[in-house]
Amino acid sequence: MDLPKSDLRPTRRISLMRRFFDSEASGGMILMGVTVIALAVANSPLAGVYFGVLKTYILGLSVLHWINDALMAVFFLLVGLEIKREMLDGQLSTWPRRVLPGIAAFGGMVVPALVYLAVTWSEPQLRHGWAIPAATDIAFALGVLAILGSKVPTSLKIFLTALAILDDLGAIVIIALFYTSDLSLPMLGLAALCLLALIALNRFNVTRLLPYLVIGAVLWFFVLKSGIHATLAGVALALTIPLQDKPKETRAEDSPLHRLEHALHGWVAYAIIPIFGFANAGVSLSGLSLDAVFSPLPLGIAMGLFIGKQLGVYAFAVGAIRLGLADVPAGATRLQCYGVALLCGIGFTMSLFIGALAFPDQPDLNDATKIGVLMGSLVSALAGYALLSVAPREQPLKPSRPAAYS
Repeated sequence: MDLPKSDLRPTRRISLMRRFFDSEASGGMILMGVTVIALAVANSPLAGVYFGVLKTYILGLSVLHWINDALMAVFFLLVGLEIKREMLDGQLSTWPRRVLPGIAAFGGMVVPALVYLAVTWSEPQLRHGWAIPAATDIAFALGVLAILGSKVPTSLKIFLTALAILDDLGAIVIIALFYTSDLSLPMLGLAALCLLALIALNRFNVTRLLPYLVIGAVLWFFVLKSGIHATLAGVALALTIPLQDKPKETRAEDSPLHRLEHALHGWVAYAIIPIFGFANAGVSLSGLSLDAVFSPLPLGIAMGLFIGKQLGVYAFAVGAIRLGLADVPAGATRLQCYGVALLCGIGFTMSLFIGALAFPDQPDLNDATKIGVLMGSLVSALAGYALLSVAPREQPLKPSRPAAYS
């Protein structure tokens, strides 16, 4: 990836984005395999053991809650670190680079939600799940792109990564605003004190990670008890981790943020996300009928992911380019752009996560949510792969300004 001369920094790790692609792609392939295994186990003689273990309580929380509230807090910590790094020192560090993925991400969240609401409008109890199809699973999507290899230009891989990062930021805001309940003001106050302590560490240029992580663990506990979803503690912690030590004396890649990000990346890609996928993708298909598959909830989610995502991402991106608001990914054709928009309909990890928040303690709706997410994600993956595998590499979108992400 060639960067403009103004963006070149001798101390910056230029290969970071490519390493990110490799890790996310391989992690996505593992996630695909884990999903298949989870479905197989949930529909085998081991189903009783599988669901029984997930419901087992340890230290006041079920195994499933430990996975979704504790392990996923580490996932959100990594997401927060990536958002901060990209915003301050990466592919989203300037407004021209933010515009196209930002507008596409916005369209890719609004249109799927509208499609979902249109399908489920006759059943008011389902409206709380409007955000389920609004998220893109970057691991799955980049896993598909990795299989395609050089058939997809690097510029579109960078575009998809930037879009997914902004998509995750939108999902975090949605969770904070719409999926919190029964707030405990004392616990919220204690969480605020922890956050102030983290900010103070940052202001006083504390660069050792241990104090941040210790206070972050306490913050997680108070957030868990406050009524706000505990995973948001991971995001709050990430935003306080320093991006640079002393820029004139230390390489940027050796900053606390980079060190923590690199330390977490393998654990999240190869352990936490596969464990989450295995615990949440399993759904019993026994007695499943076509009427159940095409009932409003799974149908709304599937259509939101497959139809809403591709329309929202592609239409908003093309509109931004035609209006001269954004640059074009270098070397990208119309069909390739549309193929990437299709892949944005793979909503697996974040969609399952939001689904669990939308319908807590409602097993029937949770199973229907999983079916809808799996259907929409699978069709989006297959359609995106098929289109990108045959898409010609000519007739690029006409740019109004120089191409981006070259």
